[in-house]
Amino acid sequence: MSGQAWFDRNTHHWDDWTLESLLAAKGSTRVSLVVPARNEAATVGDVVTRVRSALVETVQLLDEIVVIDSDSTDDTYAVASDAGAVVHRSAEIRPDLGSVPGKGEAMWKSLFVTTGDVVVFMDADLLDWDTHFVPGLLGPLLTRPDVALVKGFYERPLVSGSDVAAYEGGRVTELVARPLIALDFPELGGLVQPLAGEWAVRRSLFEKLRVPTGYAVELAALADTAATLGIDAIAQVDLGRRAHRHQALRDLGAMATQIMAAAALRRGSRDSLDHRDVVLRQYHPADVPGAIEAVDRVVAVGERPPAAGFLAGSLA
Repeated sequence: MSGQAWFDRNTHHWDDWTLESLLAAKGSTRVSLVVPARNEAATVGDVVTRVRSALVETVQLLDEIVVIDSDSTDDTYAVASDAGAVVHRSAEIRPDLGSVPGKGEAMWKSLFVTTGDVVVFMDADLLDWDTHFVPGLLGPLLTRPDVALVKGFYERPLVSGSDVAAYEGGRVTELVARPLIALDFPELGGLVQPLAGEWAVRRSLFEKLRVPTGYAVELAALADTAATLGIDAIAQVDLGRRAHRHQALRDLGAMATQIMAAAALRRGSRDSLDHRDVVLRQYHPADVPGAIEAVDRVVAVGERPPAAGFLAGSLA
């Protein structure tokens, strides 16, 4: 299928389906919303409260809302629990398998404590969004059996004080992910926002995928799905507009390192799947005015094996 043909067939808008049509299509399918969160006490409560009110209490499109607390040091756990989510600390899920920090780790661990046939992922740091994100992502999965993974995309502004620049957010996407896709995964070129944190996947697929423990989980899932099921198993949905807090530049460097490592693994240019850490040297202002100092940052680039081999009898 050509890139334009894929885009025309597999690109949707969030309001292509009504809630009534999705409820009818859902039938006995169980749907889990998973919110991976690390130190998001300021926003996670609003995410859970609004989704629970709209999609659990008003209409029963979701069967469960689960927050995976990834080593938070603030009140993320308590705030999410008070808002009505089932909350698990990532480190306490299957402790026999160990625990490492990271968004991908939290998402991988969610497979052990959720029951959905379809899993929807939503970031916890949303500032400008609406609950239609969830039914929008579910549309292709509930109405098209050939679709296994759905990515959201949206206008993502870059907010700096009172200045708002439309479509200028997503710096790692434009500077790292999109060039990597052009070079190594051109079949994914039709995806508007390959690193979007709002996406949905069939459990039967996700539990068979290797999962990077950090921020590379989205790109890895796309590349591996395309490689195993073909690009037509992926769809994308325009969700409108989304804003969240922006990461510091040096933190983006660590995220970029994880994404590049996942891409390198998938093109076979890394020697070992067991390599876990990369030392990223960054430069910071020193205590002496006008001077700089090197700071070595250890970036975990390990991946979890498919969860399917560990799932029997694991539900908490």
